[in-house]
Amino acid sequence: MSTTPVAIDDLPLSKFHVRMTVYTTGGFFIDGYILGIISIALAVWGPQVGLSSLWEGLIGASALIGIFLGSLIFGPIIDRVGRQMMYVTDLMLFIIASVIQLFVVEPWQLFVLRLVMGIAIGIDYAIGPSLLSEMLPRRYRGTLLACLNATYTLGFVVAFVVGFALRSALGSGSWRWMLVSSVVPAVVILLLRLGSPESPRWLAAHGQHAKAQEVLRKHFGDNVILGEEPAGRQRTRIAELFNRRWRRRTIFASVFWLCQVMPYFALFTLLPTVLKSLGLSNEFTGGLALNGFQLAGGIVGVVVMNMLSRRTFVIWSFVILAISLGLLGFIPHPTSILVIIAFAVFAFVVSAAGNLESVYPAEMFPTEMRATGVGFAAAMSRVGAAIGTFLLPLGLSSLGTQPTMLIGSAVLVVGLIVSIALAPDTRDLTLTEASTIGPRIHRSARTRSK
Repeated sequence: MSTTPVAIDDLPLSKFHVRMTVYTTGGFFIDGYILGIISIALAVWGPQVGLSSLWEGLIGASALIGIFLGSLIFGPIIDRVGRQMMYVTDLMLFIIASVIQLFVVEPWQLFVLRLVMGIAIGIDYAIGPSLLSEMLPRRYRGTLLACLNATYTLGFVVAFVVGFALRSALGSGSWRWMLVSSVVPAVVILLLRLGSPESPRWLAAHGQHAKAQEVLRKHFGDNVILGEEPAGRQRTRIAELFNRRWRRRTIFASVFWLCQVMPYFALFTLLPTVLKSLGLSNEFTGGLALNGFQLAGGIVGVVVMNMLSRRTFVIWSFVILAISLGLLGFIPHPTSILVIIAFAVFAFVVSAAGNLESVYPAEMFPTEMRATGVGFAAAMSRVGAAIGTFLLPLGLSSLGTQPTMLIGSAVLVVGLIVSIALAPDTRDLTLTEASTIGPRIHRSARTRSK
């Protein structure tokens, strides 16, 4: 066995890295699943109870509101108390709320339960990228963090298929079983996460060097060291994200994420409704095809994550996304083929670029405020997603399809402008370098780090 010290950032990929990636991506799979299954459940339950556009929008947005609250409130708490405890308990909360959905009879009850489930997922959003980024070598960090969002996409697609299968098998009562089915993946991931270690970077940043070294020894080897890890504070406040040093990164992380997900969630949470408004009569076939493109995009995004600079990836993805929705807004009465092509391009690119959401924020903040920064950016993104999901059915009914598509395209243009102005490049840097080198990271810094 080698006795030469090796920094955790420079380790080869190990089975432990793969296991932690699987355990962490499971939370994002669940997120995709609950957000994907609700569109099919509402399509079954809504007509039965005469669900209004207002309630349809509120229920569709409820989990997103919960993710906002969970990410925003618990990010600083996770930075204060550590990653490991909340890594397990958030799934327990999710499972309890998910089971109770079986007994829903009123729209407000479903809204409340999915709000609670969203809070649990929001906690996981703050924990997952923070904990995983602190464990991974820099060579594999981008690719494996990108798996978080790709697995979200897989969960969304699986939910779509499961939802239509249950509808075909169980008919009008299928919506209850669609909703409660999220218990299955949640229980599996909870059992896998039991016994996961605390982040050695968090331990070191909080002065617990002996415990940090014990985690390194047990899971990586006797000769593995953290490398340079600046001492952290015991308490981080959200206000610190907006001091002179961090506000550019906070604004960028929040706005690029919000602008990606606002049109995405609005369109895909209510996909059957959107496809019908665009003249497609077979919403299952069209939806399944688009979800296939979404899944393919997620996989491609993982593959190319370390081939492109983060800055190039985010800027050009916004260009393509804005054009794809803009076409549906500018062209009156688009043909079915054009609708499918535009949505296929949108689904593919938004899923590929969406992988940056689990990579960029985790790389841009230091250990003592990483969960706070990631949680805040996730919370802001869910504000946009909730607003988009709530307003979409109202927009389609009051403004029409074309103006609604143009509004979505305009949101993407805002993301493009902010990315051009503020996007740093964190590829190839150690996690400490990426999070402490300054508000902007230049090519020269990347070159020195190689």
